[in-house]
Amino acid sequence: MATHIFIKRVIRNLSIGIAIIVLSLCIGMAGYHHFEKMKWVDAYVSAAMILSGMGPVFPLQTTAGKIFAGTYALFSGIIFLVVIAIIFAPVFHRFLHAIHLEQTKSQ
Repeated sequence: MATHIFIKRVIRNLSIGIAIIVLSLCIGMAGYHHFEKMKWVDAYVSAAMILSGMGPVFPLQTTAGKIFAGTYALFSGIIFLVVIAIIFAPVFHRFLHAIHLEQTKSQ
């Protein structure tokens, strides 16, 4: 039964992580489309490359686009850390249980 609960938590957290990534990708696409007037496919490529940590694909033309791209890159770095933490939380929790680190009740 404990394995079933663990798998359920992993799937839930993985789903949350994927949802955050998709939302972040949509934010990036909208920003590139708006500020740099990129076509949606080009905006997708640019947002995906920044979100994945690979770097920019197309040279930026506008000041607003450059400010957006820098801010989006910082945002992407934070999102990467958050998603990794969310996905690995059940694994870390199970590890702590495996070595018997239980919470103590405060009085």
